[in-house]
Amino acid sequence: MDQTLLGIGTRLQHTIHGPGVIVGIRYATYLVSFIHHGIIEVDKTDNKLDDIQPENVSEEIETNSDIEKSLLKILRLWGDVSEIVKLGDRWIGGIMLLQPKDTSLKPKEIPIEIFFHKIVMARDRLRVLEQNINSNKNLSDEEKVNLQQYITRIYGSFTTFNVLFKNKEHWFVGDKPGQD
Repeated sequence: MDQTLLGIGTRLQHTIHGPGVIVGIRYATYLVSFIHHGIIEVDKTDNKLDDIQPENVSEEIETNSDIEKSLLKILRLWGDVSEIVKLGDRWIGGIMLLQPKDTSLKPKEIPIEIFFHKIVMARDRLRVLEQNINSNKNLSDEEKVNLQQYITRIYGSFTTFNVLFKNKEHWFVGDKPGQD
C-alpha cells in the first residue's frame, strides 16, 4: 500500500507519537490526531509510520465536512469516553408520573434522571447504528440512504424529549422541511 494515498480515518501507528488517526490531508502531509499528543502534521513519506490500516484511500484532498465526519467516526471507534449530556436544571430531582386512566390503579413514578439517562442511551445507540450503516461496505448508497431516513424519523419522534436537555446542541433533530 502506498502510504502517500491514505485517506481520512486511516488508523496508524507512529514509532514516536504512538497510535493515531488521519484527520486531514494536505499535499505532502497528513494531519494526524495522536491519542497522547494531539494533532500533529506528519510527512506522508515518514518512515516512522507503522501498522497502517488504510481507509478512504484517495488522491483527493478532503473537505472540512469530510474531516468532521471522520472525527466523529474516530471518536466513536477509539473512545470509551461517552459524551456528558446534562439534564436541564429544572428537572433535577424531578419525578415522572405515569398515571393510568383508572385512578384505582397505582401510578408509576420514575425519577426523571433515570428516564433522561435512557433517552440519552437510546440516542447514543442510534448514532452507533447510523455509523455502522454509513460505514458498511456491503450496503449500496441507496440502501444506506433508505436506512438513514428511518433513523432521521426516529430522531424526529424523539424531539418531544428535547425539553429535558440542558444544552440545545444535544437536542434531537429530525427531518427539516425543505431538506432533500
